[in-house]
Amino acid sequence: MRSSQEEKNEILVACAQVAYADTLAHFLESGGYAAERCHDAKGLFRILTRKPFDVVVLDLDLGDDTDIDLISFTRRRQPNAQLILLFEMAKIDRAIEGIRAGAYFYLPKTCQPSDVALVVGKALHKTASDSSLSGFEQNLLEETMGASPSMRRVIELVRKVAPTDSTVLLLGESGTGKEVLAHAIHRSSTRRERPFVAVNCAALPETLLESELFGHLKGAFTGAEANKRGLFEEADGGTIFLDEIGDMAPLTQAKVLRVLQDGEIRPVGSAVTKHVDVRVLAATNRDLVEAVHTFKFREDLYFRLNVIQIRIPPLRERLESLPALVSHFLARYNANFSKRIRGFDEQSQILLRNYGYPGNIRELESIVAHAVIMADDDIVAARDLPDDVRQGVRPRFALPNYSADSIPSLENVEAQSIRATLEKLDWNQTTAAKKLGISRSTLWRKLRQYAITPPSDSEA
Repeated sequence: MRSSQEEKNEILVACAQVAYADTLAHFLESGGYAAERCHDAKGLFRILTRKPFDVVVLDLDLGDDTDIDLISFTRRRQPNAQLILLFEMAKIDRAIEGIRAGAYFYLPKTCQPSDVALVVGKALHKTASDSSLSGFEQNLLEETMGASPSMRRVIELVRKVAPTDSTVLLLGESGTGKEVLAHAIHRSSTRRERPFVAVNCAALPETLLESELFGHLKGAFTGAEANKRGLFEEADGGTIFLDEIGDMAPLTQAKVLRVLQDGEIRPVGSAVTKHVDVRVLAATNRDLVEAVHTFKFREDLYFRLNVIQIRIPPLRERLESLPALVSHFLARYNANFSKRIRGFDEQSQILLRNYGYPGNIRELESIVAHAVIMADDDIVAARDLPDDVRQGVRPRFALPNYSADSIPSLENVEAQSIRATLEKLDWNQTTAAKKLGISRSTLWRKLRQYAITPPSDSEA
């Protein structure tokens, strides 16, 4: 819905009956809308590519002389427009199918223009509600994923791609939040009221994964005691999320490619194909380009999936998101464990900032849950954090890029880290030892071992 009162909502009336289309358009214009009209499929194709509309009133008889599915075509061209169908009573089945395909409402062509205008108003109200939902989703994403510059770019991509039916490939390390983004894309799409089905392709052996995805007939293999619907069929009309798709076997890859190309599945043991309307989102922590080059992943499937690619940076590259994420998880586990933890003390915050998070956001969530359980006071102390966090502190100073022939020894790396830490802390050995996660005596021995001395005879 337009936010400015001066900017009118755009309505397209696509009706084969010229007189009815003109009457309806004039009635909508008298109600403050901007209405355009067309009377055949060619006119519809032309006008849909010219400008965006808020509502499209579509006559189901408009394309009787073509083989084009006008509903699917309109939704692809105008994914943000609400679709209202006009039908002859003898063809109500087509109207019902249109609702399943994503249309907002259907009306008989015998109804009055005032009835159509009433439904148009309700459709525009739904658009406004959907826009509010999108804003809520963005706020939720920023809260659960962080609002760092790199993540704002990710969230902007999600906002743009969600209303479309495009496939999306989510890339990133394990635990970075790929499934969270997949859920957000679905909830912000036109398919939000249809199923969202997620499957971990790495968690199932090849034979079982094929049956889970595409279903099977009774007797298709040992143990198949009844017909089973596959997950693609369960997700019909909605979204399927194929997590860890880089681990999928080649034979199953070929069948997924068929779904993307033709919208068809074939259950195990069946000679008959079924049509499904499913949006595919996929994710992996593997290098799919390398997998294609080594013939472990189909090139044609890669390009089908990689229409929109969203790369999620690891948590260690967006530590500015840490406070928001910690607050989010703290609120969650306070509620889960009936605690009233107000925050983290200074030392525990230092430990959290310096930790490397190999498990990314998933690991951070576990760390906060652990801290909430262990804390005796209303402020988390360093002792309440897991051992890995308390003992795994290492300074985050970037070392030079070395060539393959000049990779330094571990002793050299350690010496550089100690020297960099001391220089950063004005050669305060007590504080440096705490930062490095070692005792003062161990630091003293390391200084002698590596002949590290301050710039003057006395410590700064």
